[in-house]
Amino acid sequence: MLDLPRYLLGIVEIALLVGFAVLGASAMRARLLPGFRGAPAHLATALLGLTVLSWVAELLGSFGLLGPVLYLVGVGIVGSGLGLGLGGGWGCPSRVGASRFSHRPVGERDTLKGEKPSEREGHPHPPLQGLALIAIAIAAVAVVKFGLEVKAKLGTGMTGFDSTWYHGPFAAGFFQSGDMWDLHFIAPQFLAWFYPANAEIFHSVGMLAFGRDLLSPLLNLGWFVGCLLACWCIGKPYRVAPWSLAAGAIALSLPVLSDQAGEARNDIVGIFLLLAAVAVALNAWAEEREGEAGLSTGALLVVGLAAGLAAGTKLNFLLPAAVLVLGLALVAPAGGRWRALGVTGLAALAGGGYWYLRNLIHTGNPLPWFDHLGPISLPAPEQALGGREGHSVLDYLTNGSVWSDWFLPGLHGGLTILWPLLVALAFASLLLCLVQRAGFPPWRSRFGSDSGSNLDRGRDIALMLAGLTGVAVAVAWLIAPTSASGPEGVARGFESGLRYLAPAIVLGLALLPVVLPPRRAQPHQAKNPARRGTPHARPVGLALLLVAIAVGYPVQRHYLQNRYANPTFATPGLNAAFKWADAISDARIATTSTRQYPLFGTDLSNQVQYIGEEQPHGGFVVPSTCQQWRRLLNEGHYDYVVTSRDRIEQGKPQYPQTTRWTEGPQATPILRTPPTVVFKLKGPLDPSACG
Repeated sequence: MLDLPRYLLGIVEIALLVGFAVLGASAMRARLLPGFRGAPAHLATALLGLTVLSWVAELLGSFGLLGPVLYLVGVGIVGSGLGLGLGGGWGCPSRVGASRFSHRPVGERDTLKGEKPSEREGHPHPPLQGLALIAIAIAAVAVVKFGLEVKAKLGTGMTGFDSTWYHGPFAAGFFQSGDMWDLHFIAPQFLAWFYPANAEIFHSVGMLAFGRDLLSPLLNLGWFVGCLLACWCIGKPYRVAPWSLAAGAIALSLPVLSDQAGEARNDIVGIFLLLAAVAVALNAWAEEREGEAGLSTGALLVVGLAAGLAAGTKLNFLLPAAVLVLGLALVAPAGGRWRALGVTGLAALAGGGYWYLRNLIHTGNPLPWFDHLGPISLPAPEQALGGREGHSVLDYLTNGSVWSDWFLPGLHGGLTILWPLLVALAFASLLLCLVQRAGFPPWRSRFGSDSGSNLDRGRDIALMLAGLTGVAVAVAWLIAPTSASGPEGVARGFESGLRYLAPAIVLGLALLPVVLPPRRAQPHQAKNPARRGTPHARPVGLALLLVAIAVGYPVQRHYLQNRYANPTFATPGLNAAFKWADAISDARIATTSTRQYPLFGTDLSNQVQYIGEEQPHGGFVVPSTCQQWRRLLNEGHYDYVVTSRDRIEQGKPQYPQTTRWTEGPQATPILRTPPTVVFKLKGPLDPSACG
């Protein structure tokens, strides 16, 4: 646990990092999206702030310099520089990205044809009364439900398989080494060391501030709230924000996403970034006076950054991000398509291209999972993917037995008994977005009396792109080799793989109120009650923040005392090893366990390495002989070795063969519980003594 001064020091560092990032992001947002106000402005600022934090981390991490002091200094310089430079601290105001409103003073807005001033930014929604308050309550219940699931993890530590397999080790590796450019080799399954790691950057930032993973179980709660904000913003230009919020909250609360709470899983991060990209595009289009003129340079930059950040978080967001980027170029005016492609494409590369560039430099291939592009051979590691046997949903689409044995039960378990209704509504919404055109659907026009105006056609195009992005998510799920993984005909991975489909369901349901027939608008009042409390928002927010900081101190003590103190989520042997390692510090630990994160210890000072041998093009394979095994142990100068299987399998030996390879006079067993043995090494092992 942390004492009070160390805890407060971490709080101060986080506050400074966020403050500097927001300073720079606010200045960028004001220049790139000057017409944004309210929730969309906050969403765009958050995206740009996340970009600042990730860029500085990637820059320092490329040279092994990611540390608490240098990172804080770097974010401070970038944030302050952007704030002063773009905020008018020196030089003339920049015109880059200025929208068509940017020549007017801030706050002076045009009124769209057929639209009353009360329907513009000052009064974007009818007063939140009646059923709209129910929509807000649904979102609040979703947050409470997610928060209670987070609370459970504060008493155990992160226990999910992916969190302990690669999310946690990547973040801890960045924290320990300060290096993000080199490949962090973990268990040789699915070539996971090539995975993009935008989400893990933010876990490592929390580790840098506190020297512990205090923030890691809490981060996904923040991303969850961000998803709700993005859902609100999706409905805002169409005056259905509360309903988009409620529909999105329902989708985000489905069982398939329950494993995001309190864990380091990154699906919720990608969902937020994709929703945010769509929301910014829709709101930016709503700001344009001429719907067919396309988005401003500033809007293209922010949407591209958000799409790139999503693609740099998880592989299944690559296709929808590419569709969004290319779509924005295709729907741009004839003379501006190359400009739109260049701006949005470069922004997307800036948001998520770091990891694919790293893969390219290390292997000669940005996507090393693919060794062929048609007839063209590509460099890639010559090794099996490992893990579960890969199969896609598409492979089994016409297989009746797989549907009855795996798909239907999985849909029921992951999406609840209401899955047919939820899936039908989500995809009906996406398809209605795709067919937006003048006069169809009949209720399409929402912004004015001229249903055939350029403005309406432009917004139709925006909805079409949103629908196409959601469909691209579904296509990526259909063809993903892990969407129905398992032995032939045994799609064990299907239910878990529904999280790759979840972004399409969330986006589709958030768009549903937009494409449904509008209900009769409630009359606007002279004053919007929602704005009367605005002057008190900052003091209330500050008070809540101080309460959170005060409550956080005993919470962190409870968390660190109970983190992996009595684990029950793995095999008996691994649980015992995790409990042992939680009290160990500054040790070098070799392992054969796919689950590695608990071995890093409470203070994250243990250096943990899966034992394997590097191969050409970024390959990494397990040693095949005792001599190789002992040589690798000797080269690593390890203090302890944890030999284990990931699970107990009937008909197989209790312990892996690496246990036998380790035994000898220089290796003392200090823990032995099937299928795990922990050895303390007293000196080098003799390869020639292998039996």
